[in-house]
Amino acid sequence: MSQTTLTLGTRGSPLALAQARMTAAALEQAHGWPAGSVALAVVKTSGDRIQDRPLADIGGKALWTKELDLALLAGETHASVHSMKDVESDRPDTLRIAAMLPRADVRDRLIGAGSVADLPQGAVVGSSSPRRAAQLRRLRPDLNVVPIRGNVDTRLAKRETGDVDATLLAAAGLDRLGRGDVGNAIPLDQMLPAPAQAAIGIECRSDDAATAALLQPIDHSDTHAAVLAERAFTLALGGSCHSPVAALAVIDAGAVDLRVELLSEDGAEHLTQRARFTVGDLDGPAALGRHMLADAPPSIRRLFEGG
Repeated sequence: MSQTTLTLGTRGSPLALAQARMTAAALEQAHGWPAGSVALAVVKTSGDRIQDRPLADIGGKALWTKELDLALLAGETHASVHSMKDVESDRPDTLRIAAMLPRADVRDRLIGAGSVADLPQGAVVGSSSPRRAAQLRRLRPDLNVVPIRGNVDTRLAKRETGDVDATLLAAAGLDRLGRGDVGNAIPLDQMLPAPAQAAIGIECRSDDAATAALLQPIDHSDTHAAVLAERAFTLALGGSCHSPVAALAVIDAGAVDLRVELLSEDGAEHLTQRARFTVGDLDGPAALGRHMLADAPPSIRRLFEGG
């Protein structure tokens, strides 16, 4: 493969493009290629086109990946760059996540108040994430959480115009857009992140050994191992975009330290667990997911059954 013809498929949002450029730069640096050797192919996804409804109502996370997958499988691109939290846990056998960049700040940021406790009584908070909505309602049952879609600037604008009093965004996304001064980070003991939040994954065709070999030098092994553990836990739950679930794995002393949370929609009921696993053990996190679901009250279990 010529080093001038490696093409990365990406969505066209400002954040997706920033992440694709980060990936291209990492590849060029790793291989000593001139700047611009890695090309970007912008693919319009259904998730980008449909902005007026929550993802869970129109097909879930596959709306972010379907068109990128088709371009990749058709040979129009060599690899796709994904925000891993937007990639469904069950992926086609024809594709493989070959690399992940070092993970960024995993926390959520609150825009509109210094902390969740500082939000006014009955404040309107914009979020289409069932996880964030449930966690907010658990912390503050008085809050009015309403759906909000769009890219980072769109969501920030809705707060500026008063459509909502506050909103939440991933710290990693804001940082990658050069907006690290926006909002206030919410402590992890208040809001555990979405599985795979802040991780950038690069996916290629399973039978494309040449591209996989080119991607290998930029793979951050600790991030990859942690995210795979979170995704194994999530996959075992079943569920859908309607299912409030949080997970964070950290590689610590050669083991995977995994913290997880399942919540009811209103946040009134929740289960948390923390466990350690051997790096590379995906059966353990999967078993943890199944056991938690079996122990969950009906208000939580029904959100995952048949997902």
